[in-house]
Amino acid sequence: MGKSLSGRTALVTGSSRGVGHHVAVALAQQGCSRVICHGRSEAACRRTADLIAQAGAESVIAAAELSDPAQVEALAQKVLALGGVDILYNNAAIMPPERKKPEDQVLGDWTLAFQVNIFAMMILTSRLLPPMRAKGWGRIVNVTSRIDKTPQLAPYGASKWAVDKWSDDLNAAVRADGIIVSTMDPGWLRTDMGGPNGENAPETVLPGALVPVLLPDDAPGAQFFHAQLLRDFKIQ
Repeated sequence: MGKSLSGRTALVTGSSRGVGHHVAVALAQQGCSRVICHGRSEAACRRTADLIAQAGAESVIAAAELSDPAQVEALAQKVLALGGVDILYNNAAIMPPERKKPEDQVLGDWTLAFQVNIFAMMILTSRLLPPMRAKGWGRIVNVTSRIDKTPQLAPYGASKWAVDKWSDDLNAAVRADGIIVSTMDPGWLRTDMGGPNGENAPETVLPGALVPVLLPDDAPGAQFFHAQLLRDFKIQ
């Protein structure tokens, strides 16, 4: 395992902070020629973008609110205007407020979770697939979660199960085109979403979060990776 990323272009959604921040900077450090940083605003992306540039890659900021389908479409078109990407790292996600009882669940939490966590991912992926197919190479990493039996966070958990199903079906459709789709669980981290009681620091997502990007071309698709179980992975 361990494939040079020299000359590759990557988009990491939700890379203004947390997991996405670390992944975006690491991709630049591993040789990507261009890394597109996404966040809700250009200002939020500035720190990540500066570190990408310091690592030697071209740094591009693409701001969009993923809860707004029109902005998701605009993000996809901006990326396509740049020539598309080789690596799509679908990291951005939200976790609606906890609802202690099933009878307290509200529709708004579910629609928002699915719009950001799965619908935006689906739109971006479908729009950015044609250039990957044309090149005969691509890596799509969809960040998931193994959250289980946590009914107070049901909208989030259900959206992540949808991510898993989408990823499995997507891989079946594109694997013959040289595109490998993987899912990655970063673990419970002390981030804005994970909260202060998370088991792991955000930086522990590396190097494991890079494994699905660095898969050799003959690797099977639809693999699940857990970043916290890959802390000993050595990047070649």
